[in-house]
Amino acid sequence: MPILMATGNRTEISEFIPMSFSSLPTEIQSLLFLTFLTIYLVTLMGKSLVILVTLADLMLHSPMYSFLRNLSFLEIGFNLVIVAKMLGTLLAQDTTISFLGCATQMYFFFFFGVAECFLLATMAYNHYVAICSPLHYPVIMNQRTRAKLATASWFPGFPVATVQTTWLFSFPFCGTNKVNHFLCDSLPVLKLVCAYTALFEIYAIIRTILVVMIPCLLILCSYTLIAAAILKIPLAKGKHKAFST
Repeated sequence: MPILMATGNRTEISEFIPMSFSSLPTEIQSLLFLTFLTIYLVTLMGKSLVILVTLADLMLHSPMYSFLRNLSFLEIGFNLVIVAKMLGTLLAQDTTISFLGCATQMYFFFFFGVAECFLLATMAYNHYVAICSPLHYPVIMNQRTRAKLATASWFPGFPVATVQTTWLFSFPFCGTNKVNHFLCDSLPVLKLVCAYTALFEIYAIIRTILVVMIPCLLILCSYTLIAAAILKIPLAKGKHKAFST
């Protein structure tokens, strides 16, 4: 497939070339492939075991392990999006990625990343309820509530990924097709756009602040309340049990 297509008086990009590993010697690329493959397989095995064990053991069908299964699944997807193409590039030494492939990688990169941020905030809320309202915990964190919280954690990833990816790839790309990164992330791809992108950049900054700050504030608030509740416990044994939880 050709890299460039002539359209009118300009040349549009039909595929991209991530540049991070292309300048390295073949021996170094082979070593990186083995290193990243080993790390990826160990990570994949660990996350898969968490999912399988928590599903198989009825004692682990609690809200905490339910959210942990969700987190493990998101991390498997997030690592797959980043590492799969990178390993293929290092193995085949073919650095090109199609226009659609780049957009797809960016979409799922944002989706899994955003969903994981909000799921971490949900897990912090679960810890808050478990420690600050232990007697009401089974009622508050029932199966229906867990399902709603998990869905609410996953949902923000869809609109964020859809808007960001669709908007960015609706711009015209022309000139160089070399992405200064090992994956199709927003900023390095945006540098290849030959159009007015100020509004998109403002949106991207606001999106980043909201996606990072909202979960962080929820986590900070949850653990502040947890710490305050633990410090009020008079017995050292009770504090130790709460911290363990």
